[in-house]
Amino acid sequence: MKNKRYILLGLFLLLMISLLPADDGDGDGEGEVVIITGTVRLVGSGTLPQLVITGDRVQWYIMEGEDRDKLFDLQQRTVTVEGEETVRQLTFASGRSAGTRRELRNIKIIEVE
Repeated sequence: MKNKRYILLGLFLLLMISLLPADDGDGDGEGEVVIITGTVRLVGSGTLPQLVITGDRVQWYIMEGEDRDKLFDLQQRTVTVEGEETVRQLTFASGRSAGTRRELRNIKIIEVE
C-alpha cells in the first residue's frame, strides 16, 4: 500500500514537471543595458498599479521597488534613463502570441525634463 502511494506521488510530480514552461531561447531573461527617453506614467487599477515609461513606440515596465521609488515622483515628466532591459514574449493560454513586454531594472536617471 505504501509503495503504491509513492508510485502515484512520483507520477503526479512527473506530470507537474512536464506542465512547466520550457525556455525556448527567445531572448527572455538576459538583460541588455539601454538608454531610453520617455514619459513616466502610472497605469493599471487602484490595487495593481504599474509604473511605465512610454517612449515613441514602446513601453517599458518598471518592476523593481527601488526603481519605482526613484521614478514615482516624476510622473507625467519626460525622463532619460539608463537601465537593464529584459524583453519577454507573452502568450495566451491557447499558445498564440500576446505581444512583447519590455521591462527595465537597475535604473539610473540621466536627465529629467
